[in-house]
Order: sequence, then structure tokens, then C-alpha cells
Amino acid sequence: MDIEKIRTLIALMEESELVNLEISSDDEHISLTRHYDAPAPTMMAAPTAGAAPIATEAKPAMKPGSVETSPMVGVYYSAPSPNDPPFIKVGQKVQAGDTLGIIEAMKIMNPLEATQSGVIDEILVTNSEVVQFGQPIVRYKA
Repeated sequence: MDIEKIRTLIALMEESELVNLEISSDDEHISLTRHYDAPAPTMMAAPTAGAAPIATEAKPAMKPGSVETSPMVGVYYSAPSPNDPPFIKVGQKVQAGDTLGIIEAMKIMNPLEATQSGVIDEILVTNSEVVQFGQPIVRYKA
């Protein structure tokens, strides 16, 4: 196994902000996973008189209700093929184990299955969108 090849792959992961990377060939298999530590708290100086306030960008609040998240990095497909209807739609009742979509990773089509039963409140991704590990895909009604 070539250490320079591994270093190059690590640099590629850092550049692209990838969490997982898996490469297989006939004679070798490389699997890399990045783990993030929580950032250390930082101390901020109290603003002095006359200092302009700093605007911070607020993240949009998540609606209540549980979500299904992507188990891997890949491309999300909402239907088995372009001419077929989507697996799910808003307002549809699903059971645990039902297929919510497909995530293509390294040319392998992986079904995204519901981990719980419920009613679909919102589909958070679009067809053919690249999704990241842990990214919310579907929100259930609360």
C-alpha cells in the first residue's frame, strides 16, 4: 500500500470536506473516515463603548417532528427511474421499512428505508441532489 496515495486521498477529503471515502480496486481496499471534535469554546472580549455591534447570521429553526437522515454521502433519487412516480409524497403515511428513496454511492443504488412509521410532513431534498452523511432527508409530522 502506497503511503503517498493515502496522503493524497486525505488531502482530497480535507479539500472537499468529505466525511467518508472508500476506494476499492482488484488488489486493495481503502476506507477513510473523518471524525470531528467539538470546537473548543472561545472567550470573547466585551465590546467597548462605541464599538459597532457585530451581526450574526441565524440558522433557520428546524420545525418540530422527527427526521430521517442520510446514512451515507451520495446522490438522492426520489423514484426508481425517471419515468416512475416518486417513492413518497407529502401527507403519505409510511411504515418502518418502507423505501423513502435511493442513495447512489460509488455506482451502487442503496435504498433509504424508513426507520419509523409516520406521516411525511416535508421532503427536505430534491431528486438528484447530492446529500451528505447525517443530512436530514424527510421530516415526519409531530
